[in-house]
Amino acid sequence: MLHVATVHFKSPRWIDIQARHLQRHISVPYQTWSSIEGIDSSYSTFFDRVFEQRGPHPCKLNHLALEICHVAADGDLIMFLDGDAFPIADPMPVIEAALQSAPLLAVRRAENLDEPQPHPSFCVTTVGAWRSLPGDWSLGPVWPARRELVSDVGATLMRALELSGTPWVPLLRTNGAKLHPLLFAVYGEIVYHHGAGFREKALPRIDRERLIAQRPPRRFLRDAIDRARGGMDTGVRGGNERIAQNNRDSQRVFEAIQRDDPDWLALVTEDRALEPSA
Repeated sequence: MLHVATVHFKSPRWIDIQARHLQRHISVPYQTWSSIEGIDSSYSTFFDRVFEQRGPHPCKLNHLALEICHVAADGDLIMFLDGDAFPIADPMPVIEAALQSAPLLAVRRAENLDEPQPHPSFCVTTVGAWRSLPGDWSLGPVWPARRELVSDVGATLMRALELSGTPWVPLLRTNGAKLHPLLFAVYGEIVYHHGAGFREKALPRIDRERLIAQRPPRRFLRDAIDRARGGMDTGVRGGNERIAQNNRDSQRVFEAIQRDDPDWLALVTEDRALEPSA
């Protein structure tokens, strides 16, 4: 049995989309387990099990895994899937091949300043492996990202894999990045992750680094003055414009996915810019 754990927060906009693609592409029996905090309870019908949860995203994932492990057999599979992610092809051949060589397959967002950790936008392992590690999506251990040390979801899981000497198979981005270096990502040609699909003011770390790198010399003092005057709420010059562009691209791609446009995937795989909305 495959158990799909997914978290939706405050917006139901991805629920029907995700359910539709799971039904379309998952070729084995599966159950869906979800948290829908801040969403009308009528959407519970899209899932097999729904839990009332509060707290950060990694904690919700850990709780869903706890509930699954309480009833599932060691040989069952857990698929962690972000609310704005879904399969675009049958993932089972890739999953089965990966689990022959390692007990865990997961997205690694190398495009986001070479993030090293497994990411829950798409991750599959066995219940037995998750129990024995033990699995944990919490932040914690850090790694260098250009000018600072950072941590993110999956950091503790990465450390558990390291300490136990457990290998894992990274699933890397396989589509172009003309739209955005992190958002609108296809991984392993089997799963799509919209990225920041639940946030309207997202400025990913890779965007910040690119904007900082583009600043002319002696700009740091002027940026500090701008922030003090309330003119730069993102903390980096050009951040508001980048957010606005991300939002426009996000909405156009989302609308194509929502209406099940047969050509929507071409928007993110042909490495071309989106045409302006009519």
